[in-house]
Amino acid sequence: MSTVRMMTEADVAAVSEIRVTGWQAAYAGIVPRSYLDRMTVEADAHQRRQYFTKPDKSTIDLVAVDAEGAVVGWSCLGPSRTAAGELYALYVQPSLIGSGIGRALLQAVHANALTSGFGSVLLWVLTDNTRARRFYERAGYVADGAVQADDYDGVSLTEVRYRIAL
Repeated sequence: MSTVRMMTEADVAAVSEIRVTGWQAAYAGIVPRSYLDRMTVEADAHQRRQYFTKPDKSTIDLVAVDAEGAVVGWSCLGPSRTAAGELYALYVQPSLIGSGIGRALLQAVHANALTSGFGSVLLWVLTDNTRARRFYERAGYVADGAVQADDYDGVSLTEVRYRIAL
């Protein structure tokens, strides 16, 4: 069983490990391999540490920890350009996907969004990431028709926006 708590600076390396391995597992066959192969835990941790220690940081970073205190998941919530909260990231250690950690993080995100005054949460998912889309749909999120494209090593990939009212 896992518990969810606020992320600390001491969690940065573990979060970066989960984020990079999560990208490499979830986006294999979707995002160009060249892009995924360039991702490193060290570079991610350096960037994450710089952002995490900014005094004007506007995000809420949560980690799921197992019974031994090891970080096994991470989520990041912040303001969107609308009045909604935006779930910027939710990752679970790939070997633990399906164990309830993602659901626990998502529940904590929703609770923190309400506490922060957000009546809804939106997020973006790569169109071809069917596993993530099913996860969010089962949690009550609905695609709202908005789409955007991002470039990954010269390949344009479409994302669809999901939203839930809290």
